[in-house]
Amino acid sequence: MNTSAPFSLTRRGWLQLASGISVSATVVASEGLPQVVRPRATSGDTAVEPEWEEHLYITVGPDKADIVGFTDKALQAAVEYVARRGGGTVKVLPGVYRLRAPVRLYDHVRLQGSGPETVLIKEPSIESTLAEDSDWYDQEITLTDASGFQVGDAVCIRAVNSDTKAPVVVKRTLIARSGNRFKLDRALRENTWKIGNATVATLFPIVTAEEAADFAIEDICLDGNKDNNANLDGNYAGCVWIQDCSRVVIRKVIARNYNGDGISWQICHDVRVEECQSMDNTGLGMHPGSGSQRTVIRSNVIERNNIGIFFCWGVQYGLAEKNTIRDNRDCGISIGHRDHENIIRENEILNSGKTGILFRPERGEGFTATGNRVENNRIVDSGPEDGVAIDIQGVTMGNTIANNTLLETRAPAQCVGIRLGADSGENTLADNHIEGFSVTVEDGRSS
Repeated sequence: MNTSAPFSLTRRGWLQLASGISVSATVVASEGLPQVVRPRATSGDTAVEPEWEEHLYITVGPDKADIVGFTDKALQAAVEYVARRGGGTVKVLPGVYRLRAPVRLYDHVRLQGSGPETVLIKEPSIESTLAEDSDWYDQEITLTDASGFQVGDAVCIRAVNSDTKAPVVVKRTLIARSGNRFKLDRALRENTWKIGNATVATLFPIVTAEEAADFAIEDICLDGNKDNNANLDGNYAGCVWIQDCSRVVIRKVIARNYNGDGISWQICHDVRVEECQSMDNTGLGMHPGSGSQRTVIRSNVIERNNIGIFFCWGVQYGLAEKNTIRDNRDCGISIGHRDHENIIRENEILNSGKTGILFRPERGEGFTATGNRVENNRIVDSGPEDGVAIDIQGVTMGNTIANNTLLETRAPAQCVGIRLGADSGENTLADNHIEGFSVTVEDGRSS
């Protein structure tokens, strides 16, 4: 193990890295307490620590590494090693690592690749139906065909609730077997019955975390191998999928070819996604998920996904700036359900399949996005011949659309610069440059 890493972070440093917030002696002093001038590492004190010159650091690679291997097991062993000791950096050396389960991160762990030459690729998925019912309290399943399944595989069990008809999705790991019968790492907590058409597939995110804080994913390529994998949407998976996490940095990550989302974070706060590439995914390029607060999405390239950036439910006080969002099949940016007080600025949104920026109609009053600022963006060639650069649907109101450049360089046909839906409320339009459209501003309220 190499403890002389070129990267060193105390807990204070992790906070600086993940959120730009330093919990330091100065902050403590600002509460009226004496300033800490000789900090010491003290049990339970996570606010103030010395600035250590070296930090725990471990390498993983095909050879000449602290942990030699090129599977999820080697990667996870390194993560567990540093996590059990309070945190540190897992440096993944160049190579192709083939995964049958996700790499799961924890508090104060930094997963750092060696740039595009470090590739974590998902193995092809396999699927089977259930041969026997399993109840919500069971911790085992029996497959109709277990060919290709292995102990250690991460699986997704999907069914339909026979009473409510709601979808059932359970993610687990296979930890023991006898023939077609497998033990799970945890109980199901859902009924998975044959009458609900229950299936089991080796589907999972490539890098994941739940209920963790102050961690980072950097300088690594994640490949979802979509041509050989079934779909699993961004509520459950992606190249990166995290839930209930705080103060996270995702930087210089290539998230590509996932049959689902590129980068998805659900109910996560103070997430910074910077200088990443999210491309050629079948779902959403970047998915700030429900309830996520204070997200920063900056200087990324987001291309050839279904939607570029999708603000889910209740995404608030976030910033999306200086991103290049191009060639996405539906829209460049979609914002809607109670997504309030976000800033979308200085982005280039190019060649969107339907709409440059879409304000979704949602369920009506009280559900649409408000208090958002869309400013200084450049939106070019949106949609087919009746495409719209900025489309404000439903009763959406209280947003500002200002100083944007909207261009249509093809034949104008029926293209619209800004469309105000028939039910839309008052939104501020100011100083937008709109050129090449059949209609610059279409106000459905006056028709």
